[in-house]
Amino acid sequence: MNNKGFVWLAGAGPGDPGLVTVKTMRSIAQADVIIYDYLANPLLLAGAKPDCEILYVGKRAGYHSKTQEEINALISEKALENKKVCRLKGGDPFVFGRGGEEALHLRELGIPFEIIPGVTSAIAVPAYAGIPVTHRGLSVSLRIITGHEDPTKEESDYNWDEIAATEGTIVFLMGVRNLPLIREKLIAGGRSPETPAAIIQHGTTPKQRTLVATLDTLADKAKAAGFAPPCIIVIGEVGSLHEPLSWFENRPLFGRSVLVTRAQAQASGLASDLEQLGAEVLQTPVIRIESLADSAEMRDAVRRASEFDWAVFTSVNGVDAFRKTLDLEGLDVRVLAGVKLAAIGAPTADRLREIGLRVDLVPKRFVAEGLLESFDALGSMKDVKFLIPRSEIARPLLVDGLRERGATVHEVYAYRTVAGDGFSEEIIDRLENDKIDLVTFTSSSTVTNFIDALPEARRSTIVPRIKGASIGPITSDTMQEMGVSIVTTAKESTIPGLVEAIRAHFAQ
Repeated sequence: MNNKGFVWLAGAGPGDPGLVTVKTMRSIAQADVIIYDYLANPLLLAGAKPDCEILYVGKRAGYHSKTQEEINALISEKALENKKVCRLKGGDPFVFGRGGEEALHLRELGIPFEIIPGVTSAIAVPAYAGIPVTHRGLSVSLRIITGHEDPTKEESDYNWDEIAATEGTIVFLMGVRNLPLIREKLIAGGRSPETPAAIIQHGTTPKQRTLVATLDTLADKAKAAGFAPPCIIVIGEVGSLHEPLSWFENRPLFGRSVLVTRAQAQASGLASDLEQLGAEVLQTPVIRIESLADSAEMRDAVRRASEFDWAVFTSVNGVDAFRKTLDLEGLDVRVLAGVKLAAIGAPTADRLREIGLRVDLVPKRFVAEGLLESFDALGSMKDVKFLIPRSEIARPLLVDGLRERGATVHEVYAYRTVAGDGFSEEIIDRLENDKIDLVTFTSSSTVTNFIDALPEARRSTIVPRIKGASIGPITSDTMQEMGVSIVTTAKESTIPGLVEAIRAHFAQ
C-alpha cells in the first residue's frame, strides 16, 4: 500500500482567480489537504472538498508565519499520512516561489509530486496595467529579478552593471522596499535616469493601482503615494504604453465594491457581470432556495397539468422545481401539451425555452400587476383554469387578481426561501465602516433576510449606511419599509437590468 500520498506544487496565478489554470483547480478539488500562501487568492479555496483540511502558511514581506523549512516539513508530513496535498503557491511555483526547494525535499523522501505551472505575476501584472513586457521597437527581451536582496549586505549577489546594461525590460518582484537601492544601482550602472518606470500594487485584483514615472523619480513618488507590498516594478521603455493601453483600471466599476446578497446558486451570473465591469464583488448569500419538487402537492399538480388552460411561472426557481417534479414522476414536458404558458420576466421565459417549452405570454412589466394587465388584454378570464407553481412567500396579488376576474386558480408551492449562512466579521466591519459602495437586492426576501442576518447590536448603525441597488419596485417597497436607502433601481426587473442600473449609477 502506498503510504506516501501525493503532492501537487500548484501555481495559483497572480491574484485574479480567473487566471488560475484548469489543472490547478482540479488539484484543489481532489486534495485532502491544501497548504496555501499569502499571495494565493482565498477565493480559490471554494473549490475544495467539504472535508478538505486547509492550512495557511502565509509569507509576505516583513512577516513569515512559518519558515521555509517548516513548510517543507508540513507538506511531507501530510503526504506521509497518505493524503493528497495541494501546495498552492501565488504566481508560478518556480518563479521566485521556492517551489524547487519544496520539490527537492519531497524527492529526498521519495514522495511523488507534480509541478503545475501558474501564470506569473511578472508578466500578468504589467499586462493588467497595460504594459506589455516586450513590444516591437521598445523591448525584445525580459529580465525578471527578485527585489528582496538585503541592501545592507556587504557584497551583492547581483551584477548591477550587467543588469543596468539590459536593453529590454526589467521586472523586479517584491522590490518596493528596495526601490531607492534599485534606482541607485541602475543609474550608477549606466541606465538613464529618464527611463520609464512603473510600480503596480495588488496587480490583477480590484485593488490594483499603477504609478508611472521615471527611474529617477519612481521611488520618491511611490513613497509619497503610499505604495506597499505586494508590488511589481517595471523598468523599461514599455512603461510608456501604460496610458494608451490601460484597460483594467479604466473599466466602469473599477475600484467599486459591491455586495451580492442573492442565493448562491443564482449569484454567479450577477457577480460575473459586475466583475466584468471591474467591480470588487463580495458574495454573501442571505437567502437559500429549497425546492419543494418532491412534495405531494407538486407531484399532484404535475400529474394534473393537462387539466389547466394556463400554467404561470413567476420565476426561474418555479421552472426548475416543476422540471424536477416531472423527473420524479417519470414524466416530461408533454404533460403541458395544449396548455398555454405565461412567464414573468425574460429569464423565466428563457429557462422554459431551455427545457423545450414555448412561452405564450411575457408581460411588458415583470411583476404580477403587469401579468394581470396582459391577461385583461386577452379578454374574459371567467372559468379559465390556471396552475401557478410559485414561492411559499409570494405575494397573493396575482392569485387574488385572477380569482376576482372569475378564473379558477390552483396555487402550489414549488420552493421556499430560507435564511442563508449569515455574514462574516469582515463583511460586517466593512458595512459598518462604509467600505462597501453598494449592496444588491434581487427580491424582498433578500432584503428581510439581510436585515435579520445583521448582528442586532450593530443593526441600527449599519442599516442607515447601506446604499442599496434594487431589482424592481416590489423589492424597493420592502427596502423602504426596512429603512434601506435606494440609490438605484433597475428599469427592467432582470439581472441585466440591475447591472445596467448599477453601471449608470456609478457613471453619474
